[in-house]
Amino acid sequence: MTSPTPSVPLSIILFAHGSRDPLWKLPIEAVAHRIRAQQPDVPVACAYLELTTPDLPSVAAKMIASGTLKIRIMPMFLGVGRHAREDLPVLVAQLEQDHPQVAFELQSAVGEHPSLIDLMAQIALAP
Repeated sequence: MTSPTPSVPLSIILFAHGSRDPLWKLPIEAVAHRIRAQQPDVPVACAYLELTTPDLPSVAAKMIASGTLKIRIMPMFLGVGRHAREDLPVLVAQLEQDHPQVAFELQSAVGEHPSLIDLMAQIALAP
């Protein structure tokens, strides 16, 4: 008899657009690496809308299979265009329908966060 997999209370998906250029995703992966360094017990992965893999449903399914109960989706968009405003909520609604046992938490795009806005202003003003 096997023991059940312990539940993972929270997992994070960094969700970005994607690109044909393989170097494009390096900053997104750097954020995931930083999260792992700061909170090693919090599973984190990157997912992409198009042109890059893995996609959001695949990453979510893998996290759910490992026992997560809650998935926080962080849109890694500076602006809130059609993808963040329309496409992503449809994807999340499908995830909620496919996995009703999991709580999905869709965050605002990172570009809307006051801390990031302040940091970008500091970078622009730096000598």
